[in-house]
Amino acid sequence: MRYLSTRGGMDPAGFADVLIDGLAPDGGLVIPEAIPVLDTDDLAALAVAPYPEVAGAVLTRFGTDGDPGGLDAGDLARVAAAAYGPDRFDHPDVVSLRPLGDGMVLCGLSHGPTLAFKDMAMQLLAGLFDSVLGARRDHMTVLGATSGDTGSSAEHAFAGSASVDVFMLSPLDRMTPFQTAQMYTIDHPNIHNLAVRGVFDQCQDLVKHVTSDQGFKVRHRIGAVNSINWGRIVAQVAYYLYSSLRVAGPGGEVSFAVPTGNFGNVYSGHVARRMGAPIRRLVVACNENDVLDEFFSTGRYRMRRPGDVVATSSPSMDIAKASNFERYVSDLTGGDTGVVADLFTSPDGFDLSSDPAFAAVAATGMVSGSSRHADRIATIREVHRRWDVVVDPHTADGITVARRFLEPGIPMICLETAQPAKFSATIVEALGEAPPVPERLARILDLPQRYQVIDPTPDAVRAAITAARPRRAGHRAR
Repeated sequence: MRYLSTRGGMDPAGFADVLIDGLAPDGGLVIPEAIPVLDTDDLAALAVAPYPEVAGAVLTRFGTDGDPGGLDAGDLARVAAAAYGPDRFDHPDVVSLRPLGDGMVLCGLSHGPTLAFKDMAMQLLAGLFDSVLGARRDHMTVLGATSGDTGSSAEHAFAGSASVDVFMLSPLDRMTPFQTAQMYTIDHPNIHNLAVRGVFDQCQDLVKHVTSDQGFKVRHRIGAVNSINWGRIVAQVAYYLYSSLRVAGPGGEVSFAVPTGNFGNVYSGHVARRMGAPIRRLVVACNENDVLDEFFSTGRYRMRRPGDVVATSSPSMDIAKASNFERYVSDLTGGDTGVVADLFTSPDGFDLSSDPAFAAVAATGMVSGSSRHADRIATIREVHRRWDVVVDPHTADGITVARRFLEPGIPMICLETAQPAKFSATIVEALGEAPPVPERLARILDLPQRYQVIDPTPDAVRAAITAARPRRAGHRAR
């Protein structure tokens, strides 16, 4: 499998190289030359395979390239087995599937170390990085941005690594206390928390600015683990295949409701659908920051400015520029790199309402809707009352929007994004009592926190990375 840029300015590269590099050198996103399609026998085998084997099978199709320093099928299978072992995930199946009612199924993705679906990809990504960097006897700097859950998942996955230093940008005072503590209480010298005076979209822009500085990127060996990294997308494809094949049954179909702001999670479902997973619809569920719902409703992609981002009770979706959306638009345009480059270098967005590309949306199964604070509070209450299940506010957004697209005979799989303990204030508002916290995290809010506050400028990020260089220079890969 070879990889290209959505904007056309990148020579074909192998999986290991794009895994480490993250963003394409022309500012675009990395995509495969082709999406592998699973045949009937493949799907039948995956329908009864345990989760690590499903993940390994997906990785093998996207990750074997035969390049020196690359990964072979055996490497990928070993990494997947280790990433989803019982020492990492506390559910025997890794992913849980719980029927609710009204044709809905709750897909539990929060059984990992940080109680969020981001662990599903980050645990795998850390193993892949260690395998590649270890074979190359190399070290790298991971630069990322988080609106809440990506940061803690990445930091816990890479904590203590001698191959990787993590610099994670987060919006100052924009995460819940629990999310903040999960990141800022990590006490490993290779973990660096940078609290940015701004919103998540500014953090994400800073990552793109700094990684687009090719000289600085090369000097400091900078890569990314945000959902712009193709490895994250591949890892998430696995749970769409796993859950759809188990719920649909022979010859059946399912739909998915996906809470999303950055479009990486639902784009992974789009890839799984193209591979042959029995997916009818992908329901894009937004909160008050509804730039994606606006596009799917009107064809206009209107990016908001930082000051227009609304702080909500589902804060991980408080995003105004969906970084993975470029990959989807590339698919809509038939891979026209010139068109994609023009669209995504426009400062305010674009309008495809009268373009054939927007007409192609229907064939991808994408539909959308948005949810508000009152909606998620009502949904948390109803799900608890009817089925004795407590869901976090992001999952509540997904269930809220899912109800608008229920179809007889088509199960609706609602992706859980996190455990409710991470969003205690909203759960208290909805149910009158705090959700239980796992014993291993019960005292996390009392631990000392380590972070550096910076201005939202590329220079501030570069200065923080440069200041830590002496420690990194002394490291060798494990």
